[in-house]
Amino acid sequence: MDSSGAAEGELIPFRTLMLDEDSAVLLPRPRPTSERARQFRARADAPATLRAYAADWRHFERWCQERGHRPFQDPAALEPVVGDYLADIGTTQAMSTLRRRVAAIVRQARLARVPFDSKSPDIREVLRGIGHTHRRDPRQAAALTTPEIQKLVRACGPDLAGLRDRALILVGFAGALRRSELVALGCRHVQWTARGMTLRIARSKTDSEGKDIGIPLGRHAETCPVSHLRRWLDAARIEDGALFRRVDRWGRAGTKPMNPDSVRLVLARLAAAAGMVGTPLEPISPHGLRAGFITTAYGNGVSDERIMEHTRQKTLETMRGYVRRARLDRDSPAGNVGL
Repeated sequence: MDSSGAAEGELIPFRTLMLDEDSAVLLPRPRPTSERARQFRARADAPATLRAYAADWRHFERWCQERGHRPFQDPAALEPVVGDYLADIGTTQAMSTLRRRVAAIVRQARLARVPFDSKSPDIREVLRGIGHTHRRDPRQAAALTTPEIQKLVRACGPDLAGLRDRALILVGFAGALRRSELVALGCRHVQWTARGMTLRIARSKTDSEGKDIGIPLGRHAETCPVSHLRRWLDAARIEDGALFRRVDRWGRAGTKPMNPDSVRLVLARLAAAAGMVGTPLEPISPHGLRAGFITTAYGNGVSDERIMEHTRQKTLETMRGYVRRARLDRDSPAGNVGL
């Protein structure tokens, strides 16, 4: 027996951690520890990461049930079972999805204290084989540069939801924000200044301490992120709490922050209204706001260091991975062959 009361090798009972109305993730019942330690443990991963892991784990569980497997019943057979799982779904899923699903299984095995080697040949060689056999072109969010942002803004309606959507798109673009960062903004994170505003990004994917970024007044009234954010807040009578909220069918702003996926739905609706269509390799998604900012700033001659400081990216390689249209147009050697 260990300190949790479970016999050696026995699966520790699970408890369910609800993330929101639609998502949940399984965690083992914690061993005796302080309440403070339990709170920090529950916050070890971002909510979006937990949602993705929960969905991936449910997918693996369903696959196991259909084939009569119990994931952690025989730890010695777990790696071959996961290899079979990857082989079964490998022709229809991107490599990034397959790796994330392995990471979700690794996490669940670790929490259940079941030995599991994700680098075993049963898994690693299957993944390599899938990568060589079913190569797929990588998908990247379409970079939404200033002309696309202008089209999206013009597609917003004149009502309260339209005011919110304009502010959402413009602040997301000007701040090069991830959708999780965008919906996490609250009134306490905004400091108004004579030249614009300062946003406190309390926590991000790569920065747990937070960072301040400046957003100046826009040069054009139609696309000024500062003035449109003020208009939305004034019209919705928001003085505290979340900046971006759901607007109900009666045109009233709620009190809770928008769900990150709602940003995707808003963008899809506006893109359709503006006649904007993505491609299979470059779909229109909220990450395109961030990619578009980097692409536009690079194309306008902003230095790598200044872009990285604003986007809170750690490496030059990561930042330059976003530079697409500007780099292709400006730096292509095809412009120096005399055509």
